[in-house]
Amino acid sequence: MNGTCELKTKVLNRTNESKVNNVEQETQNGQYYANSNVYSYESVVKIAQFLLDRVPFTPKIGIICGSGMGAYWNKGSLAEALQNPIKFPYEDIPNFPISTVEGHAGQLVFGYLSDVPVMCMQGRFHYYEGYPLWKCAMPVRVMKMIGVTHLIATNAAGGLNKTYKVGDIMIVKDHINMMGFAGNNPLQGPNEERFGPRFPPMNSAYNKQLIRKAKEIATAEGLGDLVHDGVYTCLGGPSFETVAELKMLGMLGCDAVGMSTVHEVITARHCNMTVFAFSLITNMCITDYDCKEEANHCEVLDVGKLREGDLKHFVSKVVEYMAQTM
Repeated sequence: MNGTCELKTKVLNRTNESKVNNVEQETQNGQYYANSNVYSYESVVKIAQFLLDRVPFTPKIGIICGSGMGAYWNKGSLAEALQNPIKFPYEDIPNFPISTVEGHAGQLVFGYLSDVPVMCMQGRFHYYEGYPLWKCAMPVRVMKMIGVTHLIATNAAGGLNKTYKVGDIMIVKDHINMMGFAGNNPLQGPNEERFGPRFPPMNSAYNKQLIRKAKEIATAEGLGDLVHDGVYTCLGGPSFETVAELKMLGMLGCDAVGMSTVHEVITARHCNMTVFAFSLITNMCITDYDCKEEANHCEVLDVGKLREGDLKHFVSKVVEYMAQTM
């Protein structure tokens, strides 16, 4: 880890200690705070209303920024590209969790991208931070209650497909829910029918029309050689994968490996949102026992910075198309 990354990590850790210590742990009048064990429909509606009361427009498109793509020190990042931004740090939103990972600024940003109103999660929540999956995915339900109908989920991922290169973009055409195989799903527990059905289908989780159009956009913008479509999988983290684990995932048909997104997509589809997702390939997975390289989080952030211009342009064009087809 280089000195700059070490300094950012130390500053972030001190900030997060303060944030976590200030998180409410009590319930009051039936409402659930960030360290409680459930978010009721009513509590999600109240979070959404808190935001709607302070934003003069209603976005139909929500964007989740992956590691590096919403970094607070990266002024060229996707989240920082919004015009007329209105920002809500997570600690200022009632009942909201706190992001503790470097490369995740920890705020909701409302604004305009290509003159289209959007809301953006500049930092997400992960299972390895100690949050259960339903809490990691709760902001998607807040988006739904605000009025969002289309979700763009981005992430940083390791490339398992040997044809991929660092800096490539993989449009997610499907996922393998490894954590779900172990019985860990964001929809566990009593189902709230006002969000969606008890048993939502996942065979068309990622919108095929948007996948086709995104490929066309990439080609038209000169990014065709960088863009692929493939299968994503989410593991619990925070440790990176062993060689044996990666070999197994490759045999299962995984093209990219990360620690997010799947539970957000499941939650979005549960409440009938249209989903488009892509991974920025920030490192190549190590599947050779003789390889001396080691995966690290700093390279994830560095590649996010490298591709910031292409990602902003690509997402802007996808947002424009979404707005035209709503």
